[in-house]
Amino acid sequence: MTLRLYDTNTRQVRDFVPLVPGCVSIYLCGATVQAPPHIGHIRSGLNFDVMRRWLGYRGYDVTFVRNVTDIDDKVIAKSREFGIPWWQIAYANERAFNDGYAALGCLPPTAEPRATGHVPEMIEMMRGLIERGHAYASEGNVYFDVKSYPDYLELSNQQLENLLQPEGEGETGKRDARDFAMWKRAKEGEPSWETPWGRGRPGWHLECSAMAHKYLGRAFDIHGGGIDLIFPHHENEIAQSKAYGDDFAAFWVHNAWVTMSGEKMSKSLGNSVLVSDMVQRWRPIVLRYYLASPHYRSMIEYSEESLREAETAFARIEGFVERAVERCGAVDPAPEVPLAFAEAMDDDLGVPQALAVLHTAVRQGNSALTADDKDSAVARLAEVRAMLGVLGLDPLDDFWAGGSRGDDLHGVVDSLVRLVLDQRQAARDRKDYATADAIRDQLGLAGLAIEDTPSGPRWTVNQ
Repeated sequence: MTLRLYDTNTRQVRDFVPLVPGCVSIYLCGATVQAPPHIGHIRSGLNFDVMRRWLGYRGYDVTFVRNVTDIDDKVIAKSREFGIPWWQIAYANERAFNDGYAALGCLPPTAEPRATGHVPEMIEMMRGLIERGHAYASEGNVYFDVKSYPDYLELSNQQLENLLQPEGEGETGKRDARDFAMWKRAKEGEPSWETPWGRGRPGWHLECSAMAHKYLGRAFDIHGGGIDLIFPHHENEIAQSKAYGDDFAAFWVHNAWVTMSGEKMSKSLGNSVLVSDMVQRWRPIVLRYYLASPHYRSMIEYSEESLREAETAFARIEGFVERAVERCGAVDPAPEVPLAFAEAMDDDLGVPQALAVLHTAVRQGNSALTADDKDSAVARLAEVRAMLGVLGLDPLDDFWAGGSRGDDLHGVVDSLVRLVLDQRQAARDRKDYATADAIRDQLGLAGLAIEDTPSGPRWTVNQ
């Protein structure tokens, strides 16, 4: 089977063939660290974590680079607003992003370069573009000449004559209003670096072109990011990099937004839900299931109801895994996922269809447990663990089982419920069945289901 991915540039699903056999190189536009992450930010990292895991399952050696934009108009604006050094804001929020990725089980990147660590590479790229006639210095700024690159706007499918290029403060001296800034001249109180064209700081688009070139070379397999980055960011990256002489990315893969009331989740709109708050209210493994379940190109309309539905769906999976282990003992993941699951994942990372295969295996496993068919239950458990492992959702994986979930409240509730169950068992031992039944009924009214198993009673939240 061949993995097929939707390529934004060609606007079609294409067979994925890596540039180097057996190896895959990915550059993901990471965080602009002017504020802590909301779940819309983390969705991008999570979607590409699933891609990376699937490529790893398929036997590829994956190099995964996710950058940090630590100098930017927004970071500087926050510094002015709060009177805090820009680097302090950037570093605190970078750590918040990494905490968010880690809480939801994202594997660490192969490299995570910061923009401010790569100014020499940016200067070198600008010098080359100026020499080739694709860029020019003016009034301390350096601009890219969009008319010099004939394929400009191919990714976003726009017409140059209709283009309105976003502009930043102080972008003066342009030959054409549609040209974009690669380097911005120094302003009082702002961080700056020395260049042949005067002191200044990098433009957002130049940062990623320079870092992708440094870590992945002149050509790499996949460039990823949110759909909001298609224009101007990714369009401008392509223009810079290809005009410089790079082949750049073979595939462009973009994930959709998390929305609230149809609007993109954004702190500036006041509709963001911070990851740090969410992991206090929901188990991180449930949040991962919620964000990973829809297709990466589908919008997620955030609501408490949809999160509860995700919690219920994952509880069915987790419940089967726990019951099967109690009845049959520990079972390693199967060496291969079911064919239908693999076909779904190979079809543009079709996680919803893959989850349908997983839930079918869970139902079959539960039926096998009910029928006391341990061989079938063990086989289904092995398959389920293999599928969950690909998605980063195996509750028996050391990451989740080892207490990294941060769900301390679950442990507290478990301890309290165990005290009550011990009282129920004591009532049964003295044949006071009326009291034992009353305790069970009270737990049921509290929303808990009690199941008596050979290894003792277990509780779950009523679905």
